[in-house]
Amino acid sequence: MTKFGDLIDIEQPILLNFYTEWSEDCEEIHDLLKSVSAAVGDRAKIIKIDAEKNQDLVDALKVKKLPTYMLYKSGDMVWRDSKKYNANELINLLEDFN
Repeated sequence: MTKFGDLIDIEQPILLNFYTEWSEDCEEIHDLLKSVSAAVGDRAKIIKIDAEKNQDLVDALKVKKLPTYMLYKSGDMVWRDSKKYNANELINLLEDFN
């Protein structure tokens, strides 16, 4: 968990996406996140986390549904949701917290 704490404890917004390889919804999100990443550049970080390979973190953060998004800023979770978003919605969200 210390590594996770170090990861989220930065000033710029960090969007986490919890997913699994076998989920069709999650598969579509990979391309979407590439577009979002290209649009926000270095103003935000986007990190994809495979829920099956990071079960301790999933349990600690009480992730129940996939995909789940979490937005951290300066070490604090400032937003969380588990629904489908389009690229513009995620870009606007990141810009709002920048």
